[in-house]
Amino acid sequence: QVQLVESGGGLVQPGGSLTLSCRASGSIFGTNVMGWYRQAPGKQRELVATIISGGITNYADSVKGRFTISRDNAQNTVYLQMNSLKAEDTAVYYCNVRRVAIPLYDYWGQGTQVTVSS
Repeated sequence: QVQLVESGGGLVQPGGSLTLSCRASGSIFGTNVMGWYRQAPGKQRELVATIISGGITNYADSVKGRFTISRDNAQNTVYLQMNSLKAEDTAVYYCNVRRVAIPLYDYWGQGTQVTVSS
């Protein structure tokens, strides 16, 4: 079984930076997508960024130019570098790894809190 553990969340001032990491405990084989999602109080969970095994990335419009997603396949780890943080970025950030081809899998981390406040 695969478990995802996020780390790196915390409190940061507006305009500051924070880096999140997520490591998979087991093998995540095949072509897969690792990503970050977030859920703010009173809002639905939304996609932040994804990165495919080969390195192709996708970002939500709200974070383009500010956030950078990367992955270390050898370490089964995905990172999210967050710069120029805004109060609107405050949310619980969840790590996700999924495979869209057979055999399918879809794993989620427990979430890490990011709070942007002065």
